[in-house]
Amino acid sequence: MRLDTWHLTEDIDDFLARAGDFIRSRPVLHNTPLTVMEKWRTRPGAFDPGTALFGQLELDGKAQAIFYRLPNRRLTLTPLSSERADALAAHLTGLGHTLSGVTADHDTATAFAEAWQRHTGATATLRTRMHLYRLGTLTPPKPQSDSQSRLVGEQDHEHLMRWCRELATDLGETITINAGSWASTRFAEKHYTFWETPGGTPVSIAGMNPMIAGMVRVDPSTPRLTFVAAATQPQ
Repeated sequence: MRLDTWHLTEDIDDFLARAGDFIRSRPVLHNTPLTVMEKWRTRPGAFDPGTALFGQLELDGKAQAIFYRLPNRRLTLTPLSSERADALAAHLTGLGHTLSGVTADHDTATAFAEAWQRHTGATATLRTRMHLYRLGTLTPPKPQSDSQSRLVGEQDHEHLMRWCRELATDLGETITINAGSWASTRFAEKHYTFWETPGGTPVSIAGMNPMIAGMVRVDPSTPRLTFVAAATQPQ
């Protein structure tokens, strides 16, 4: 199979039937695709299905890489060589697809952005850098703080959305976060915990994604720091 041959689909079930095993085989590195796919599969109203595009690259019947493009038209990619990145850019532009950006590891994002510029003339601007940290053994602080944690309840929803809006603004995101748009944002699938002062005032927040493939992602405890607790080793 040629390196520039991709299977494209708008059907999440078809995509997962082909690429699901590959995504789950590297749960730490693929933590974002796993979370997004689970949200898409279990909450069908969260995204407009007509605006999604999924793709997987196969070699000898096995997936080697995947991408997905959601309504914001930003492409998310698993690692690709520069040759495969160029082939994918050529394939997508040849089909008339448009993109607003790319999210991937540094080398893949750079290779794809350069390829996209060659094929379309568009220039790329670095928006943000993120790092993935694995949580090992948690050491409780000594002495213990007088503060405490509390699960965020329905009565805290406006407070929660306000903090998420402020975080999105700090990160330069243009998403709208309110009661009407909440379900379609990247914040909606998490379970949140407030950290409160002894007087009951929230001073920090952490969101935890559901466990998928033995992996849990904890954010947005800080704007550009993501912790992953996993039962498997990074690959």
